[in-house]
Amino acid sequence: MTRQDQTDTMPRQVPVARTDELQPGQRKLVFVDGRSIVLFNIEGGIHAIDNSCPHNGASLASGRLEGSVLRCPAHGLRFDLAKSCEPGSGSLCLRRFPVQVVGDSVLLQAESA
Repeated sequence: MTRQDQTDTMPRQVPVARTDELQPGQRKLVFVDGRSIVLFNIEGGIHAIDNSCPHNGASLASGRLEGSVLRCPAHGLRFDLAKSCEPGSGSLCLRRFPVQVVGDSVLLQAESA
């Protein structure tokens, strides 16, 4: 692998929101590199997921949030945003993105192009 190959595959931090835009209980739809991503603030913790239900691709941005459980508006499937999907569990898993709060900015870790 060349030095250029290593640089191309390294994740990068993309500012996607200010902390005052995403108070506890709020959500925000953002677009990063053409991908639709929903940010949720659940009890002060920021969660970022792909805005596409793994079952049939329905938008999750308007799904009902009960605590940390998000319900898909299309078919009612439930996803706990506070828990990881276990590999090999056979269940449908959300695509999650690491986020970090730095100062008053919410940064999303995105793959480099």
